[in-house]
Amino acid sequence: METLVLYYSPYCPFCQKVLRFMEQNDISIDMKSTLENENLDYLIRVGGKNQVPCLMIDGKALYESDDIIAYLGKRFGKN
Repeated sequence: METLVLYYSPYCPFCQKVLRFMEQNDISIDMKSTLENENLDYLIRVGGKNQVPCLMIDGKALYESDDIIAYLGKRFGKN
């Protein structure tokens, strides 16, 4: 099973879209706010940019809210 971590900003509308999908479908994964400097630093170091939302799948970055929702829906059987 993959290790999943969602990097997000509470002020990002695309992040809110992903979070709503997760809430509506009872999907719970580790989440890290980029308002905390160490989380933002990690995201930039590993993903190469500070774009959110970013779903880290075993340390590999997946960007774009629609792509993240599609992945989570397929992974958790919620689509």
